[in-house]
Amino acid sequence: MLAKTRCAALFGVDACTVVLEVDFSRSGMPAFTMVGLPEAAVRESKERVFSALRNAGLKLPPARITVNLAPADIRKEGSAFDLPLAVGLLAAAGHLDPAQTEGYFFAGELSLTGAVKPIPGALPIALRARDEKARGLILATDNAPEAAVAQGLPVLGAGSLSQVVAHLSGLEPLEPASVDIDALWEQEQRHGLDFSEVKGQEHALRAIEIAAAGAHNLLFIGPPGSGKTMLARRIPTVLPPLSFDEALEVTKIYSVAGRLRRDKALLAVRPFRAPHHTISDAGLIGGGQHPKPGEVSLAHCGVLFLDELPEFKKHVLEVLRQPLEDGQVTIARAAMSLSYPAGFMLVAAMNPCPCGYYTDDNHPCTCSPAARQRYQSRLSGPLLDRIDLQVEVPAVPYKDLKQTRGSTDSATMRARIQQARKIQAKRYAGEGILTNHQLSGGLEERHCPLTSAEHDFLERAVRTLGLSARAFSRIRRIARTIADLQGVERIEVPHLAEAVNYRIMDRRRGGDA
Repeated sequence: MLAKTRCAALFGVDACTVVLEVDFSRSGMPAFTMVGLPEAAVRESKERVFSALRNAGLKLPPARITVNLAPADIRKEGSAFDLPLAVGLLAAAGHLDPAQTEGYFFAGELSLTGAVKPIPGALPIALRARDEKARGLILATDNAPEAAVAQGLPVLGAGSLSQVVAHLSGLEPLEPASVDIDALWEQEQRHGLDFSEVKGQEHALRAIEIAAAGAHNLLFIGPPGSGKTMLARRIPTVLPPLSFDEALEVTKIYSVAGRLRRDKALLAVRPFRAPHHTISDAGLIGGGQHPKPGEVSLAHCGVLFLDELPEFKKHVLEVLRQPLEDGQVTIARAAMSLSYPAGFMLVAAMNPCPCGYYTDDNHPCTCSPAARQRYQSRLSGPLLDRIDLQVEVPAVPYKDLKQTRGSTDSATMRARIQQARKIQAKRYAGEGILTNHQLSGGLEERHCPLTSAEHDFLERAVRTLGLSARAFSRIRRIARTIADLQGVERIEVPHLAEAVNYRIMDRRRGGDA
């Protein structure tokens, strides 16, 4: 007898439909064959499934069994095929009527006792089932809240294989899971940090406001203890809230990576990722034998913070170039090529020299000029060009430290930033971009026009500082954001002057303009 069940295979952050076909024949010698590009965990599902069936009191007679996972040209990996295989075997053996399983999607790992265990990627699978207008999705109870975020699809959580069989037989129907999206959203919007806790550093706060308003990349340079990390960790508190589509995309990435906590069905707050400088290029970009998202994808729609930037391995930093330009990362392997979203805001911090005190008036620097040069040369010119704002963060004087609170708070900054973002959203409606950071080519020429006075100023800056074409473009984009914060349409010389002032690494190489 032939039976079919529907399930899904993960491909990047999305899922594609897989039809699991089971041919159960009593003629011939007993055997089990699985085809359709199953990898090791899928091939091993035979042992888990037969033990789960036996321990659930659902024994199968000896038979010649052939299992096909279609389409056969897509690699199937992971343990999510256990439950659909078990249901397919039961339907092919006559324990279930194939009509009872028709229209359902199944996903779940089975323990030897028959318990249904959670799997990564439940949300992408639920979205695929919804798009296929499925009758429902049956999976582990622990995965049900996450999958229920894909509204418009009945999501049925089961704790055991016996419960799945009882539901399909009509004996004990499973209750559809539901989540309160509004409650999840409200719960996620609370921040424990605030810029009111930052004392002094008005120049850095201004740079943060500009960077957040235009989604620009930002580098802090200053001695130890000047507050670089403190500033960076508060940046998510001033970023505009995620849209629902952005929240779905971020949640899908964490779900596929197996990083989604069971008590968080939806990630509605912008992520903040701060990997250690010992991270590998695969850990940062993503990869492995079966490619998984890296830190740049886990920071999608949020902030990637790299503290002690020169301490990262040079080849690790260089692989940041593509995601910084394209907003996505492509991982190529012999068997497949996957693309993951990587539209993050890069925030980095570094000391000005190995000892850290080159720019600190209160501590003497013990580094030689050659040592400082070697330290700063760990960051390549192409990488620095891609960091829009490079800001010096000096040590905080005592007169600022003794204040009870900082000069501004996150709510005030967020209001100004959201107003600038609204201006950009209106300007770029229909252009396929959302922020000034994404401007390029003809769009930049159209939306950042300059008069002869502005061109004359920029020409002097480019000639004096030896700026690259990319740095020239970044300055125009920053000036566009500064003008948006002021609510003016045309870029003027003061906007460009302030933008040039935020290219401190270029100024150190070429002298002040």
